Formats: sequence, C-alpha cells, structure tokens
Amino acid sequence: MLETFASMDSVTLWAFMAASLVMYLTPGADMMFTIASGISGGPKAGFAATVGVTLGLVVHITLAAAGLAVLIAASPTALLVIRYAGAAYLLVLAVQSWRARVDTEEAEGRSSVVRAVRCGFLTNLMNPKIILFILAFLPQFTTPEAGPIWQQIVILGAMFAVGGFCVVSIIGLSAGVVGAKLKQATGILNKIAAVIFGGLAAKLVFD
Repeated sequence: MLETFASMDSVTLWAFMAASLVMYLTPGADMMFTIASGISGGPKAGFAATVGVTLGLVVHITLAAAGLAVLIAASPTALLVIRYAGAAYLLVLAVQSWRARVDTEEAEGRSSVVRAVRCGFLTNLMNPKIILFILAFLPQFTTPEAGPIWQQIVILGAMFAVGGFCVVSIIGLSAGVVGAKLKQATGILNKIAAVIFGGLAAKLVFD
C-alpha cells in the first residue's frame, strides 16, 4: 500500500485534495445536519455530528473500494465504463448544484452528543448518493501505472475521509457561533460546486 502511495503522481494528489476541499464545503445533508447540531447543542454536538458523518463515509468508501476491486478483476474495461458513467453522474450533479436553492428552514440537528454521532452516521449511511459520488469521483484520480486500482481507491478514500473530518469538524465546532452565516453562504458554494463538477465530468470524457 505504501509503495502504491509513493508511486502516485504528486500533482494528481494535490488536484484531488483541492477538488475534495470544494466537495467538503458543498451544501448537503451532512453539512446541514452538522451545522444544525452545532447550533442546537453547541461545539460538542457539532463535533459529534462530524464523527458520525465520517464513520458513515468510511463505510461507503470501503464498499466502493471492494466493489471496484471485484469489477476491475472481472473485466479490464470495467474502469473505463465506470469513468464514463461517473462523468455522466458528475454532470447531473453540476446541473443540480447550479439550480439548487438554499432551504431557509434549518435542518434538524441533535443536541445530544451520542444522538448526534448516531444520527450523523445514519444520515450519511442511508444516503445512496454518497456511494455514487465516491464511485464517480475517486477513480478519475487513479492511474494503472501507480499500482492496483483498489489500493489507490483506498488511499484516496482515506485522504478524502480524513480531510472531510478536519474541515467539517471545524464547521461543526463553530456552528454555534456563526451557524446562520454558514447557511447564508451555501448559495455561492453551490455555484462553485457546479463548476467543479462540470470540470471533472469534462476531464473524464476528454482526458
């Protein structure tokens, strides 16, 4: 695994982290739940919500890596199919993000630390769009030359989960103080996300 990580292109990894940062800040069920929990229960509840969301993300990444490993082993062209299917899905996300309107009603959070962890986990785990996004997003940053694709997916997934935890936990911790302003900023974040999604879709098709 370490050998695979060492073989991965540094420019690609930096591009992946930059794109991931935008994804972390894109308004969605996870972010809204984290902010709402921070507002209702303070920094501890916001942080706990982040823990739950991240645990759900780890499950999705594990399933995605295992599924990709099976598909690629069964058919050498499977990764190509996944890439183009991912491009189509990212294009749909771009359109949806551009057209999205910010809900003025606050998402329902959890003030209890234990319940925030549990609900954050279930909120992420029960969202089928998460695993679809992972399947569409992670493979485009892999290259056969760097080593086994499934190992690269695991590495990228781990980076995505750790980075997401760091960014979203900051949001959760500060939500009690600036939660309303964070929600007001989601409109512009949707537009930025739309451009990123569209660019990633184009990269998959024309690269």
